[in-house]
Amino acid sequence: MKTSTINELEATSTDGSKLRVTLEPPTRTSWRNWPVAALLTALVVAHIVAFQQTEFSLTGLVDGSGGMVRFLSEALPPNLNWEQVLWPGIQASGITLWIGLLGTTLSIPTSGILAVWASRTTSPHPIVYQLSRSILSFFRAVPDIVFALIFVTAVGLGPFAGVLALICHNTGVMGKLWAEAIEDIDPGPSQALSTVGANRNQIVANATIPQVSASMLGLLLYRFDVNVRSSLVLGLVGAGGIGLLINQSIKSFQFDAMLTHILIVLVMVIAVDLFSSAIRKRLAA
Repeated sequence: MKTSTINELEATSTDGSKLRVTLEPPTRTSWRNWPVAALLTALVVAHIVAFQQTEFSLTGLVDGSGGMVRFLSEALPPNLNWEQVLWPGIQASGITLWIGLLGTTLSIPTSGILAVWASRTTSPHPIVYQLSRSILSFFRAVPDIVFALIFVTAVGLGPFAGVLALICHNTGVMGKLWAEAIEDIDPGPSQALSTVGANRNQIVANATIPQVSASMLGLLLYRFDVNVRSSLVLGLVGAGGIGLLINQSIKSFQFDAMLTHILIVLVMVIAVDLFSSAIRKRLAA
């Protein structure tokens, strides 16, 4: 075979006949770039509308810098009075920690059951699968602070409402994460047990859970870390904990006490984060 021109190839077949092939230059298909251009244009327009609707303004931030300076001047130094601020803040932070703990652990049974039913590999029926997915989506879609407002009206102010709110929201989030982890396991052990006559519950208990237990525990620790932070916000709507003290300090213009409570929260969150990270590293090792 030899090349006659850049766009032509000439070849000789086995019977001696010659075959000439003309290569057409590639044509530019500029129309293929339209989806990308349309997407970029839509993003630009969406950001312009978002800036307008949210009244985002760097000028307003600069103009309000004086108020921020006055706020910081009133907050510094933090109020370290032991009896009136520091000790009540430590006690309230403990309540916040317990809200996050119970909101995580008490959601394990419902999350586990719904995760098994919401996984394609372990769900007993398509209707059960869709129903479980819908329940998880509902619990996940409603923010925990909305659940807290609902339960505050039902059971009154206090940490109990915060625990109930976290149980509901965490069931939706953790159930979804666990269901996806179950769907990613190796189907080999489950198929082997099914071949020897094991029922669905035996397959889940002896093949599914052992494969996914480490991943599920890691996700559980991650959710505990998140729930401790969420329980702080729930206190702002009356669900108890140190968030309630922060809210009271802001309303009474005691910004130095507010800063003390925020520093206590910072220490608590760092401690929880270090604890969760250490456990997850041990699991991964």
